[in-house]
Amino acid sequence: MSNFNLTEDQQDCLQELINVAMGQASDQLARYLDTFVYLKVPSIEQVSSQSLIGTLNPSDTTVAVVSQGFFGYEGIRGEALLIYQPKDSDKLADLLGYEPDELSVEEQIIDLSSILTTTFLNVFASQIENQMSYSAPRLLASHKGAISEHIEQQSYNWDLALKVKITYQVTDYSFNCDMVLLIPESAIVNITDVLDRILASF
Repeated sequence: MSNFNLTEDQQDCLQELINVAMGQASDQLARYLDTFVYLKVPSIEQVSSQSLIGTLNPSDTTVAVVSQGFFGYEGIRGEALLIYQPKDSDKLADLLGYEPDELSVEEQIIDLSSILTTTFLNVFASQIENQMSYSAPRLLASHKGAISEHIEQQSYNWDLALKVKITYQVTDYSFNCDMVLLIPESAIVNITDVLDRILASF
């Protein structure tokens, strides 16, 4: 297992790109929901495929997780996981402005997940002059074993990945969810090339 250590400049550049994308995505989301969205400072860390499930902390047996793959030019790719706690699932209809029984909770979760994923990644991609395409969002079975199995299936071809965790808090509805981006080792090599190109332009 090799390391893909980012230099301090590369780390700072990536952090800034994520911060800008997160800020713009939060603003768009707040306008869409007509409420305030609070964001914590995102975390960026290197994780192994073996330790990944432990870093996600899906401890509740009924936690909801939506998976959506993303693909860009220059070999940039990864997976977004949206992680919801059960207490927040009941608030989705009010949050999204749906009438009671208009959509199932599962459909509401997928709807919101797609908004969060594509809004953030489209802004991120525009900053690096890239363009993203997406697989259909997939709601995983709501128990830890199914989530672990999904992670194992997705990570069979990589040892290391870059994990970016962003927490969204919608204060008016006391709603929280985590978006975790997993970028495999091979794609990080391509991202570092993009970061170096950006750094060289300054």
